[in-house]
Amino acid sequence: MGMKWLVLFVVIAGTRLAPRGFMSNASTRNEGKGEEIGGKIKAGVGKLIGNEQMEAEGRAHELKGKAKQEAAKGAERTKGKVQEAVGAVKNRVGAVLDDEQMEAEGRAKELEGEARQDRNRK
Repeated sequence: MGMKWLVLFVVIAGTRLAPRGFMSNASTRNEGKGEEIGGKIKAGVGKLIGNEQMEAEGRAHELKGKAKQEAAKGAERTKGKVQEAVGAVKNRVGAVLDDEQMEAEGRAKELEGEARQDRNRK
């Protein structure tokens, strides 16, 4: 019976947890920025040559790129909030147990979470 669990663990550990095509928030943010810039260029060219459809398509790409960037920022802010909450719990548990190292680690985690949120508000 123990061997079955070991095999199951190895199979699970070797499996990709993220679906194929999964992108990190940084990648999504960069892709969104590229799409925004490409859209601005396309809209500018469309306006320059008097092609309203091209201009509208460019504006649509620009807005889609901005939306991708905002979605990635939102996900990072959420991760920061979770990180802050986990740190706060660890900090409080350390205080109750009179474990200064645990308290300090918790406070550091809290600060990391706050900083992550701040970086993604702009």
